Amino acid sequence: MRKKITVGLVGDYNQSVPAHQAIPLALKRAADAKQIEVEPEWVPTVEITSVSRISSFDGIWCVPASPYQSMEGALLAIRHAREAAIPFLGTCGGFQHVIIEYARNVLGWADAEHAETAPGATRAVISPLECALVETVALVRLFPGTHVAAAYGVMETAEGYRCRYGLNPDFRTSLVSGPLRVAGDDEAGDVRVVEMDDHPFFVATLFQPERAALREKPAPLVNAFVAACAE
Repeated sequence: MRKKITVGLVGDYNQSVPAHQAIPLALKRAADAKQIEVEPEWVPTVEITSVSRISSFDGIWCVPASPYQSMEGALLAIRHAREAAIPFLGTCGGFQHVIIEYARNVLGWADAEHAETAPGATRAVISPLECALVETVALVRLFPGTHVAAAYGVMETAEGYRCRYGLNPDFRTSLVSGPLRVAGDDEAGDVRVVEMDDHPFFVATLFQPERAALREKPAPLVNAFVAACAE
């Protein structure tokens, strides 16, 4: 009998979102490659009012398509994964909310906000990208010694995006100088991947690696996430 793991998909499921179509396919591919069984469960953000809703999962994936119905629910799930050393993957909106969670709960910036939902915020740690990345494929440079570089086995990858917001460069130094660090950037040096020090697997990408599954291709980062959940 194959080993079975459970993954909580934190976000508000919408069948029309390409990433939501891709995620179960990417997880199944990763599970088959690892010869295990993965049971994903979509967890609406409004249901996450305490850790008990997400505490039973072997891994947590904060998925694309934000704003979420409950930002607080998403942030609670991210904080739980970070503090309890549960394997975590955040993609697109998940990346953005990793930055907010870290700013609020590690740096103590209670006023850290997302410019999409709080456009007048003085500390919008997530702000509009200079060039929106909507249905775009772009090069990502991966940093040596990171989980993401180990997953891909190369130092560059072309990845798909559907994104208009990213890390505000005004706050970059404070946000990603450790224990949250940059693990990949684009050709202009803008942050595209972050990882957490001293955590078994805590990776967030502004791109959507799961989209590879829509082309019937493996998603190396999803494979690495599943492997971490299985351990």
